[in-house]
Amino acid sequence: VFQDPGELYLTKTLDVLFIFVLSFSYVLNQVSYSIPEEMATGSFVGNIVQDLGLDVKRLKTGKARVYTGGTTEYISLDKERGVLVIKEKIDRESLCGETTPCALHFQIIIETPMELFRVTVEITDINDNTPSFTNNVKRFEISESAIIGSKFVLEKAIDLDIGLNGLQSYSLNPTANFALKLENQADGSKKVDMVLQKSLDREQNEQLSLLLTAMDGGEPQMSGTMQIHITVLDANDNSPVFTKPIYNAKVMENSPKGTKLTTVSATDKDKGSNGDISYLISNSKHRLTELFQVDKKSGEIILIGDIDYEKAKHYQIDIEAVDNGGLSDSSKVIVDVVDTNDNRPYPNIVSKLESIYEDSPPNTVIAMLSITDPDSENNGEVECHLIDKIGIPFKIDSTMNGFYSVVTEVTLDREVASQYNITVTCSDQGVPSLSSSIILGLKISDINDNAPVFDSGSYEAFLVENNAPGISIFTMNARDADWNQNARVSFILEDSSLNGVPVSSYVSISADSGVIHAVRSFDYEQIKDFQFRVKAQDGGSPPLSSNVSVKILIQDQNDNAPQVLYPVQTGGSLVADMVPRSADVGYLVTKVVAVDVDSGQNAWLSYKLQKATDRALFEVGLQNGEIKTIRQVTDKDAVKQRLTVIVEDNGQPSRSATVIVNVAVADSFPEVLSEFTDFAHDKEYNDNLTFYLVLALAVVSFLFITCLVVIISVKIYRWRQSRILYHSSLPVIPYYPPRYSDTLGTGTLQHVYNYEVCRTTDSRKSDCKVGNAGSQNVLIMDPSSTGTMQRIQSEKSILDEPDSPLEENNGAASTVPRLGNGERIFSGKYSTGFRFRCQTTRIR
Repeated sequence: VFQDPGELYLTKTLDVLFIFVLSFSYVLNQVSYSIPEEMATGSFVGNIVQDLGLDVKRLKTGKARVYTGGTTEYISLDKERGVLVIKEKIDRESLCGETTPCALHFQIIIETPMELFRVTVEITDINDNTPSFTNNVKRFEISESAIIGSKFVLEKAIDLDIGLNGLQSYSLNPTANFALKLENQADGSKKVDMVLQKSLDREQNEQLSLLLTAMDGGEPQMSGTMQIHITVLDANDNSPVFTKPIYNAKVMENSPKGTKLTTVSATDKDKGSNGDISYLISNSKHRLTELFQVDKKSGEIILIGDIDYEKAKHYQIDIEAVDNGGLSDSSKVIVDVVDTNDNRPYPNIVSKLESIYEDSPPNTVIAMLSITDPDSENNGEVECHLIDKIGIPFKIDSTMNGFYSVVTEVTLDREVASQYNITVTCSDQGVPSLSSSIILGLKISDINDNAPVFDSGSYEAFLVENNAPGISIFTMNARDADWNQNARVSFILEDSSLNGVPVSSYVSISADSGVIHAVRSFDYEQIKDFQFRVKAQDGGSPPLSSNVSVKILIQDQNDNAPQVLYPVQTGGSLVADMVPRSADVGYLVTKVVAVDVDSGQNAWLSYKLQKATDRALFEVGLQNGEIKTIRQVTDKDAVKQRLTVIVEDNGQPSRSATVIVNVAVADSFPEVLSEFTDFAHDKEYNDNLTFYLVLALAVVSFLFITCLVVIISVKIYRWRQSRILYHSSLPVIPYYPPRYSDTLGTGTLQHVYNYEVCRTTDSRKSDCKVGNAGSQNVLIMDPSSTGTMQRIQSEKSILDEPDSPLEENNGAASTVPRLGNGERIFSGKYSTGFRFRCQTTRIR
C-alpha cells in the first residue's frame, strides 16, 4: 500500500509485488507497523498521531523527534501531518540478512512534558534477489566404473531472499545419465546431490555438459544457473564416506586465531591414488572461508578470523571429502559461539534538561537514558544507579526495557546547591562485571524564596550634635540568599513621624548602598535620640522584604556656655552682699549658682576667682561656687569689695561665663550707703565719658566705628543671654539663695543668717541694723527709684516694732514692722535719689 497525495492504491507488476500489512497495538505506549522493503523515500508508513491518540499540535509544541540510539534513521516523523514516512530506502537483506523477522526499533520522544513511545516496524521481504551460484561452472572427473546411485555433491545456490521469495527448487538438464536428489537439512536448506542413474561409457561420450538451474518461489519467478562439465575417467568406483554426518564444535568469542575447533574424517575403500581424500569447505557461504579453514589432509577445522557472538551465535560449515577419482561426500560442522562479557553497558542520553527551577515538584523528569548491552543472558542484564546517592536529591527509575529516567526525589533548594553533576553508573551481571558511567550536568534556576536579612536585629548609631546636613551616619547591610535580581536589595525608609514631623526630614537612606545620611543639623538640647524603621526589599517578583529598627543617639557637644543664675546681673541696680567686720574665717558671703544646658562632662562646672579687690580676703569653692572669707576681716579692709568669678565647664574646648559680685564690708548701713552711692555716681560719670569718647572717635576713624560695632554686638549677645536665661525652661532662682539648702552636702550653709534691710531716699545717715552673728546682709541700690520701699510678706503676720533709728527722720517718721520670722522692714525718704532696701532674711 502506497500513499500518493490523498489516494491509496494497490499496484501489482510482473517485477515486484509489494504487500503492505499495517497492524498496530498498544502495549505500554508501543505501536507496531509492517512494511515491505525497498519502499521509495517519502512513502507512508503509519499515522502515528492517530495510533498513539495524540494530535499534531502536541507533536509540534512538544518538539517530537525520532530517536534510534545511534543507528541509521530509516524512518522519519512528519510533524506537519503526524505520520511516519520513509527517510532512506530499506534493503532487508543488508539490514537483517537471514535473521527473521526483520524489524526496526526506535522511539518517538516528546519533550515538555517528556514522553516516550516505542515503535516497531517490521520489514517484509520482496523478491528482489536472484538465486545465484558462487561458481558459474562446476567440473567433475567421474570414472566410468562409477556405480549406479553414486552421488556427486553440487554447490548450493544462494538467494538472499527468505520465505517464498527464497530458493525453492532445482532442475538438471539433460537427465540421460544423472538425476537430482534433494535432502532437507535441519537449518531449512536443501542438500543438492547429482546421482548417477545410468552407467557412464567413456567410449560413447567422454565429456558431458549439464545445466543446473536454481529457482525461487517469488512472483515473477527468478532463477540462476550453473554449468556442470563432466569428464569420464576409468577405475574409481568408490566414493569417500564421512564417519559422521554432523560434527559439533564450540568456540569462545574473541578466541585467538589458530584455535582448533574440531577434526572431520572420511574413508574411501579405493586404494592408491583413488583412495587419497582431500577436505575442503563448500562455498555456499563465502564468508565462512574468511573465518574458518580446513586442513586438506588432516581435516582439522581451524579458526582464522575474529568471532563475535553479537554478530553470529553459531555457524554451519559444509565440508566435502573428495578422492582423486572425483568421488566425494559431504558433512556438516555446527560451530556454536559461546558469549563472553566483552561489552560494557552503554548509556545514551535520549533527552535531558539543562536547568530546572528550584520549586519544581518531586518526580520531575530531568533526563531520559537508553542503555544498550549486546551481550546475552547475565552478561547483558544491566542495572543503573546514581553515584553518591546520599548527597544528591535525585533517583533513577526504570521505565521500560533498556530505558531509565532520572527524576527529582525532593523539592530542590538553589541556596543549598546551585548546580549538580549527576553521575549515572550502569553495570551488567557478567563475571567480571563491566560498567560505564555518564555525567549529567544540571543547573538550578533561582526563584525569589528568601527575604533580605539584616546583619543585626536592631541598630544603634551615634551622631554628634551640630552636624553638617548630609553627613553619613552609618551604613546598613542586608543579605539575600537568592541570586541575581532576586538578591538585589534596596533600602527604604518607612513612613513615620517624630513629634508630628516626618522622619524623612531627619534622615535619608541610600536605596542601593544602605548609607543613612542626616538631613538636618541636630541639637542635643532639643532632641537626644529618635527611632525609625528601615525596610530591605529585594528585586524579585513578587518582592520580599524585612524590617529593622534603627535608633540614632545624639551626642552632646560643648556648644553652650554656663549661665549664672545667682547673683542676677542687671544693668540698673547694684546688688551687694554685706559682710560684718566681725566675720570670722570661713564666713559664707554668698554663693554663685550657675547651670550648663549641656550634658555629661560638658556640664561639669568649676568656679574660680579671676579678680578681686583683695585676693587675700575671699576665696571661691571650686565645685560649689561658695564665696567665703579666708581670713579675719579687719578695720583696714575697704568697704567696697569687687569680685570677678569665672565659671568654666569641663568641655573640650571649655566655655565660661563671668559674674561680678559686689561685697560690702561694714557694720553700719550709712557707711555702706555712702560708699556705694559714690560708686554709683562714679560709674554713671564713667559711662557718660565713655559714650562721648566713642562718639568723638567714630567721627575721626572708620576703624573705631568697626570696633564700636563689635562692642555693640557683644552687648547685644549678653543681653540676649540674659533674656534666654529669663525665658528658658530651666529652673531659675531669681534671688538666690533665700532659704537655699545644698542637698549635696558640699555647699550647705551651716548657720542661720539674718538680713535687716532698710530703705531710704535722700539720706546718707540711714542705718542698716545687722542681726546677730552669722547673718548675711544684702544691699540693693537702684538709682532710678525715689519712692518709698516696702517689703510685703504675705506668708507671715507683720508686727510693728520701733527699734531702729530710722523710724524718725526729717520729720517723716514711719513705723518699721517686724515680720514674724524676725525680719524688719525699714522705709523712709532720703534726698539722695537712690532707693535702698535693707531686709533681714533667714536662709539655710
